[in-house]
Amino acid sequence: MGTITRSFVNGLTTNGVLGASNINNASLNNITSISGPEMTLISSATASSSASIEFTLGNYKEYQFYFIDIHNSIADANIFFNFSTDGGANYNVTKTTTYFRAYHTEDGNTTAFEYRTGGDLAQSTSGQLLMNGIKGDNDSSGVGYLHLFNPASTTFVKHFMAQTNIMQDNTLSENNFVAGYANTTSAINAVQFSVSTGNIDAGTIYMYGIGA
Repeated sequence: MGTITRSFVNGLTTNGVLGASNINNASLNNITSISGPEMTLISSATASSSASIEFTLGNYKEYQFYFIDIHNSIADANIFFNFSTDGGANYNVTKTTTYFRAYHTEDGNTTAFEYRTGGDLAQSTSGQLLMNGIKGDNDSSGVGYLHLFNPASTTFVKHFMAQTNIMQDNTLSENNFVAGYANTTSAINAVQFSVSTGNIDAGTIYMYGIGA
C-alpha cells in the first residue's frame, strides 16, 4: 500500500467516512469554501379537514413543495394546484401543461404508461391536476413534490414540474408527472393546493426556497 493510499485509509472512521480532521485547505488546493444556493425551509402546513392550503411566495429563485401522506376525506378525490398574482385574492393564472402517468395494480395484472389528455391544460385558468384519485382507505395517501421556478420574475413565464405517487382508488400504485408554465409575466405571489371534492383530511406540505 502506497504512502498516499495508507494516509487516506488511516483517516477513515469505523463507518468508512473520512474524518473532518483529515480535510483541510491544503488537501483541497487552498479552497476555503464552496458557495451555492441554500435550501431554506420557509413554512409548512398540516391539513386537518382543509378544503385548500395556501402559501405566500417571495423572491426566491425556486420554490420546492413536498407532499407527505396527503389523505382525502372522500375516496377518488383529486388534488389540484393553482397560482395567484394578486396575493391570493384569485387563483386563476393561465397555464399550459403536459401530463402523463405510469401505474401498476396490486394483483400485478394491469400496468400502463400513458399520456393523459384529461390531465393537461391548454391556456386554461383551471387548477392543474397533481394527484389523480387517492384511495379512501385509512392507510392510503399521496406523496411527491412540485418545483416552481423564479415566480417573482416580471420578464419571463413561470415554469414548473411535479412528480407524485399515490395509492389510487382502483388499488394501484400510480406515478403522476406534470410539467408546464404559467403564461404570465406578472409575479406569482401565492400558490393554492385544493381537493376536487370533500376535504384534505391529513398530510403535511413543506415549502422550501432555493437561491434567494
